[in-house]
Amino acid sequence: MNFFDRLHDRIRTVDSVVSVGLDPDPARIPDHLREYDLPRWAFNRRIIDATHEHAAVFKPNAAFYEDPDGWRALAETVAYAHGKDVPVLLDAKRADIGNTTRQYAKLLETVDAITVNPYMGRDSLQPFLADEESGVFVLCRTSNPGGADVQDLELETGEPVYERVAALADLWNENDNVGLVVGATNPDELEDLREKVPDLPFLVPGVGAQGGDAEAAVEFGLANGVGLVNSSRGIIFAGEDAGEDFAKASERAAKRLKERLNRYRTE
Repeated sequence: MNFFDRLHDRIRTVDSVVSVGLDPDPARIPDHLREYDLPRWAFNRRIIDATHEHAAVFKPNAAFYEDPDGWRALAETVAYAHGKDVPVLLDAKRADIGNTTRQYAKLLETVDAITVNPYMGRDSLQPFLADEESGVFVLCRTSNPGGADVQDLELETGEPVYERVAALADLWNENDNVGLVVGATNPDELEDLREKVPDLPFLVPGVGAQGGDAEAAVEFGLANGVGLVNSSRGIIFAGEDAGEDFAKASERAAKRLKERLNRYRTE
């Protein structure tokens, strides 16, 4: 089975489309974990234990691991999540040319899916797209204010850049392994993109701390019941002031988000 088949089964098993973002900012890790050999791993392990029953995937962001101890913490995190039967989507936004992008694509040997940046075109993504068993989420419409600087630019055809990216991703989906990253802060754009690419699952960030539209995220983010709605800080730091009980607060936050999203799911 490819990634989206496995994700479909996972969603049905836990009745959840929640992606739990594992972004362990060292400055926000509880004090009692900072003396551990790998504080980020110690933090993630407790978050995984607390939230895995509500998580369709775990989504570590590579930016929080890009140092020697960080890569060790990430490896432990991935293995532990897999031990709980939860897929791992690495938010890495990778892409390059030639040997470089082939090296980046080796990340898919250890994780189940990855986010990629389409700016350099299809050849920069080909090693990812060619991996039939892994998921490839193409950045399309991001929720940050500066995303409009490029994504909203109008092409000669009259369409904005982000719509062309969606159309290209649909063409690149020869192995049924492509999804889109589409922010939740503009429901009209979510709806419009869903009409243009009805079969691509979306990874929808921005529902937690960024205040995105949960109903739109579910209604337009899922394709045949498959898609993901991510929350990172809203879950993992829900218990930031709770000391050693921080993970209990994270479990409650993940469960609340699952139940909130499930109110809008039809399958």
